[in-house]
Amino acid sequence: MALHQKSPPAYLLRSIPFAAAMIISVMDAAPALAARQLEEIIVTAALQSDDGKRSAVSVLDHLFIEQRSAQHIENLLSAVPNVNVASGASRGRFFQIRGIGERSQFVEPLNASVALLLDGIDLTGIGGVATTWDLQQVEVLRGPQGTLFGANALAGLINLRSTPPRSGQDLRVEAGVESYAGRRFGLAVGVALTPQWSGRVALQQYQSDGFFDNQWLNTSNTNERDELTGRASLRYRNDQQQIDVALYRFEIDNGYDAFSLDNTRNTLSDQPGRDRALTDAARLRWEWSGKVRYTLQVSHAQSNTEYSYDEDWSYVGIAPGWEYSAVDDYRRDRTMTSLEGRVEGDTAKGSWVAGTYWRDEQEALRRDYTYLESAFESDLGIETAALFGQFSIDFAPALSAYVGARWEYRGSEYEDSSQVNERFSDTLWSGRAGLEWAANARNDLYVSVSRGVRGGGVNANLLASINAFPEELGTDFTPLGFFDAESLINAEVGWGWKNAQGSLSSKMTLFSMRRSDQQAKSSLVIPRPDGSTAFIDYTNNAVRGSSNGLEWQFAWAATDALAMEASLGLLDAHFDSYVTADGDDLAGREQPHAPKTMSQLGLHWRPFSSWQAGLDVTTMSDFYFSDRHDTKSPSRTLFNGFIAWQGEVWGLRLWGRNLTDEDTFDRGFGSFGNDPRKEYAVEPYYQYGEPRIVGLTATYTL
Repeated sequence: MALHQKSPPAYLLRSIPFAAAMIISVMDAAPALAARQLEEIIVTAALQSDDGKRSAVSVLDHLFIEQRSAQHIENLLSAVPNVNVASGASRGRFFQIRGIGERSQFVEPLNASVALLLDGIDLTGIGGVATTWDLQQVEVLRGPQGTLFGANALAGLINLRSTPPRSGQDLRVEAGVESYAGRRFGLAVGVALTPQWSGRVALQQYQSDGFFDNQWLNTSNTNERDELTGRASLRYRNDQQQIDVALYRFEIDNGYDAFSLDNTRNTLSDQPGRDRALTDAARLRWEWSGKVRYTLQVSHAQSNTEYSYDEDWSYVGIAPGWEYSAVDDYRRDRTMTSLEGRVEGDTAKGSWVAGTYWRDEQEALRRDYTYLESAFESDLGIETAALFGQFSIDFAPALSAYVGARWEYRGSEYEDSSQVNERFSDTLWSGRAGLEWAANARNDLYVSVSRGVRGGGVNANLLASINAFPEELGTDFTPLGFFDAESLINAEVGWGWKNAQGSLSSKMTLFSMRRSDQQAKSSLVIPRPDGSTAFIDYTNNAVRGSSNGLEWQFAWAATDALAMEASLGLLDAHFDSYVTADGDDLAGREQPHAPKTMSQLGLHWRPFSSWQAGLDVTTMSDFYFSDRHDTKSPSRTLFNGFIAWQGEVWGLRLWGRNLTDEDTFDRGFGSFGNDPRKEYAVEPYYQYGEPRIVGLTATYTL
């Protein structure tokens, strides 16, 4: 199996944007045959209504979700330029935008670079619950979103928007079967209760055996998926007010048995792990419209998660005399409560918005590990208070400017059973400023500069190790007990274009990002008296990094029967300066999970009113899994497709993802050995991604 493939030549990559511009000009010159207009897409994750035009944003609507038959957003994000996903679990839990983002979490508290929101509720760090049933759209905002959301959005933000209650009655029932004993059943009902009140309820159960076989236990479901999604919402609306109340429940009870000593889909674990999340959330949102507009939202989310795995990936007896047996189990209970208020208005020359934000986060961790004498426990509390605002001014009918800023205070308290008790705080600021020029009705250009931030933290695991190994570390060791906040400056130039008929649109963005005090994980190797070693992860700031690139998105409704969409991401994300704890100089090396190229091309054909078909292909070049080893994910080309029939109420859809059954990898390690049969020789290990999945889905819609 070849794990390393060459990326496209540099000259070819540089020529793609120019070729795209030529294609657009030719399409614009050619008359469209019965072309239909593209639907206008509204970005809801914004401070002001025009922010969607002056930002790098991708919106994946409910039709795209259905065509991919996506159960989780990990099945969607390959269509978004310069966005990647890291797993190391049953689902993609961590996201990277333009080469920036976390890839794992164990003992340490998580300082996120990519925020995850559901209808304004903060679910950052709990990516396993990002299921897609009854979502209206997924919005991906690339580049720092500090003015909008603060320190958790250094690289960008992913916003999940549920389908709202409608003014009329609608019903959708869905049932389906798929490969690997997959089955799903979903129900969504919207009802108009009175002229002012409407409600909606959505439920879905999804189950699958997963696509790994445990040969030792002789079963195929140790990486199973069992996922329940529930949403209920109520809306009141009159001429001036809108009130939304919503409740959410996610029950994720998945297996986690995904690594094989033989680098296959056949595992040997005798104690398979679990990847569970029970999340309850609620929100209350009030909007009042007049000359001045007011918005208030209060939200609460409580999550109980479990992440466990068989550390040795094997069974007792696989290599007597060399083997070991260990299980690692992390249970986190997290509550998040937030309150945001906004005031908006218009002036003779522009518009403005100002607001305040408060969030309280509490997290309790219990770790049970075979080699710990007793359970490790920790408590973390973070309180955040912020003030933000943005002002737009029109210099001329076609030229406007905008400037926004956010001030944020984060106070944290951390305590654990290793006698670490620390308090620390950050005062952070972020902002954005730019110009927008609507050259004519078909062209819109913007230039912007923005600053993002990421909060600092405590190296709790390292501090605990200092207490546990004082003699081994010696008196010359300088502990890195804390790491500082990180900041990022992003400069963008964007060009949006559409043809006169409104059937063809293009948006291209050039960006350059510079990271200061970049947080990076390092490892400390501590020799024990018995000859074994302890590996301690910690975070430091001795890093500077850059991300430069291009993002292009294109859509063309050629005729009423034929439509096309495409996207392209080019990325050069690397370390400017970074010397590891082992003395390795990584200056100039690519950042992990930062493929140089990504692309997507989709075709949608409706030959008859009741029949349609679609095919899309996505590509991704190879990338490093980590900055601590040289193991890479190979380049990939994946094909997805569907054929669907839709009657008046009944519908059938035959669909497939990864139709060519290409091997892909969601996570990889290369800095240790774990196979006792090879006397623990260091070698790479890979977690396989989704193989070919084919399914049949039936729907009933009113």
